[in-house]
Amino acid sequence: MAVVQSAEPVRAGTRGRLAGRVITGLAAAFLLMDASMKVFAVQAAIDGTTELGYPGSTVVPIGRILAGCLTLYLVPRTAVLGAVLLTAYLGGAVATHVRIGNPLLSHTLFPVYIGVLVWAGLWLRDGRVRALLPLRERRAEL
Repeated sequence: MAVVQSAEPVRAGTRGRLAGRVITGLAAAFLLMDASMKVFAVQAAIDGTTELGYPGSTVVPIGRILAGCLTLYLVPRTAVLGAVLLTAYLGGAVATHVRIGNPLLSHTLFPVYIGVLVWAGLWLRDGRVRALLPLRERRAEL
């Protein structure tokens, strides 16, 4: 059987789109809270950043970067770019936790969990992403 390569969006049902919005909302709520705490230089964010080995002066710029990436992710037209940039941001968080030797499941992989939510939400709500990243091959009917 031949595999059909299609650039056409793959439609999702109402449940799939709703699930995608819920998952996107969960990831976005966490990232918005994190970005807000950094942008407004909340003491807990400053303390956490310095414990990770970064100067306190980097908190606000890091928060602005996260807020920008999150904004791109939440706008449908730029959602894929936002997801890619959030993946890069979260990869830096993983590298930071590895560098200082934090526990694997609770700290080091937490950004990976958020990244999975980011992409799962986008995959469920955007047919173009489903067409680009199919979970299984679509085969041509003979």
